Amino acid sequence: MTQISLTFPDGNSRDYAKGVTPAEVAQSIAPSLAKAAISASVDGKHWDLQWPIEGDAQIAIHTMKDDAQALELIRHDFAHVMARAVQKLWPEVKVTIGPVIENGWYYDFDRDEPFTPEDLGAIEKEMKAIINERDPVKTEVWDRARAIDHYVRKEEPFKVELIEAIPGDEPLRMYWHGHWQDLCRGPHLQHTGQLPADAFKLMSVAGAYWRGDHRNKQLQRIYGVAFKNREDLKAHLTMLEEAAKRDHRKLGREMELFHLQEEAPGMVFWHPNGWTIYRALEDYMRRRLRRAGYKEIKTPQVVDRILWEKSGHWEAYRENMFIVEVDEEGAKEKRTNALKPMNCPCHVQVYNQGLKSYRDLPLRLAEFGSCHRYESSGSMHGLMRVRGFTQDDAHIFCTEDQIEAECAGFIGLLSSIYRDLGFTKFDVKLSTRPDVRVGSDEIWDKAEAALENAVRKVTNDYEIDPGEGAFYGPKLDFKLTDAIGREWQCGTFQADFNLPVRLGAEYVGEDGAKHRPVMLHRAILGSFERFLGILIENYAGKMPFWLAPRQVVVASIVSDADDYVTEVTAKLNAAGLRAEADTRNEKINYKVREHSLGKVPVILAIGMKEVEERTVSVRRLGETKTETLSLEEAVTLFRDEATPPDLR
Repeated sequence: MTQISLTFPDGNSRDYAKGVTPAEVAQSIAPSLAKAAISASVDGKHWDLQWPIEGDAQIAIHTMKDDAQALELIRHDFAHVMARAVQKLWPEVKVTIGPVIENGWYYDFDRDEPFTPEDLGAIEKEMKAIINERDPVKTEVWDRARAIDHYVRKEEPFKVELIEAIPGDEPLRMYWHGHWQDLCRGPHLQHTGQLPADAFKLMSVAGAYWRGDHRNKQLQRIYGVAFKNREDLKAHLTMLEEAAKRDHRKLGREMELFHLQEEAPGMVFWHPNGWTIYRALEDYMRRRLRRAGYKEIKTPQVVDRILWEKSGHWEAYRENMFIVEVDEEGAKEKRTNALKPMNCPCHVQVYNQGLKSYRDLPLRLAEFGSCHRYESSGSMHGLMRVRGFTQDDAHIFCTEDQIEAECAGFIGLLSSIYRDLGFTKFDVKLSTRPDVRVGSDEIWDKAEAALENAVRKVTNDYEIDPGEGAFYGPKLDFKLTDAIGREWQCGTFQADFNLPVRLGAEYVGEDGAKHRPVMLHRAILGSFERFLGILIENYAGKMPFWLAPRQVVVASIVSDADDYVTEVTAKLNAAGLRAEADTRNEKINYKVREHSLGKVPVILAIGMKEVEERTVSVRRLGETKTETLSLEEAVTLFRDEATPPDLR
């Protein structure tokens, strides 16, 4: 019998018969390991315990202590167990697909009647019963004809369509969880009893088109979450409760920041309060960019398709572009334009005006560029995913030797801005060359090394994502962490060797010859709309004083204090603060509650005592105690607090 050599994480090797399974390997080491095992890694690939190993390999046996592998398997098995439970309760339901997603899974079903909240409770109960049965999980590889015949007989048309779309040379793996069967790549747990019955919850039902195509049948998608234990599930649900309280759409209504409506889907209607925050953030970013050596430009909204064809966007991105047909006077055909979905090609047009020398580089061109992308209606979500947005966009044109210094400078700028905005933690991911790419290996070596060297000057805590770079160059992505632990990918830094070639960007080098510049795409906020949504949720609407749309409300306790209220408000506004007077004939407690709901940071209560002593009674948002200050002290204090962090 042919022998193979398996090498374990500690470096030791053992010989086994060819075709040995990880389950048999675990049993050969210790019966306790075989019982605890859930999967394996074979040459770095996640491997089912039942799959045979056909050659020499590196192997590691996983148990529930291995978080990444355990959570993947738990969530994948829960998807299958949920589908089994649904078909047990409603045998007529047709199943489709059920992938693992962040924190859980979903499964799409074809059912005539809509699932109700009561149905979700019944499904959860049936899932727990299946777990308690501890049914074994088994797998086989079938040929296409057998698999199609099986699903035709079971009247599962979606599975038949899936198989027909799989390449003919790819094996079809079938899994059984007890008697219930599904088409799946795997891997899976050894038996249903390995699932933590108290660590999952079905969350919601949503509509979903089959294979994501609106021309196909609409299905029902059930979402679930799962963790290794009850404590982790409870922490996640608590985080979701907190996130619901911080929902920027809810706070946007309460604080009168913005709204969206059907007549302009995915486009934001900014109200005075929201636009005040927007402009304060924009002014801050403009100052930071100016000091960092950027030159601000403005490029057109509507651009002829010819430019998009030259840049490659027309072919790769057309379905996400808003097309504008124009009848040009005297022209035989309509002129085809597009609302720009990104600013890059237009920035090259600015660069191309006039001859550039190596002495002009690096050239940093920044734009608060208004862009439009046709996002599907199902993907839009408040400010977080819109069709019309403004990027804090910039492009740096430089030589290859300048990439590292520009990258390091960008990371320093990004770090400082994130700190100013209240985010002290962010993660960095370096995505390296994909299989399909432009540019020589020598240039890629230089660009990847430059980005990695620049990151190392800031932190050693970064992740490399092999093969996930753009086709035109490697990139860095920056994920910041908010107040309740959620991660948001905002900043990016990308090296591009392709677009300068396609659009004819050149510079004259020291040798007198013409060269292509490297184009560095970079953003810090990503888009103002999305970043403002993140800010609102991070602060639960209680914006930093310098960003708050209404920083101070001066409220009268009695009408005889109205004149002094007007005077105090005028002095605060003259000092550069955003202050409002509230002299309505309402009780002070009513005014305090109303302005607290609107997240006003400071309320100054003015009664006759304050009028006589020329003082103010200060109540800060979220605090019950008050403080008495003279008018002059209050103006000085709040003027200092309102100063943006970059001007202090």
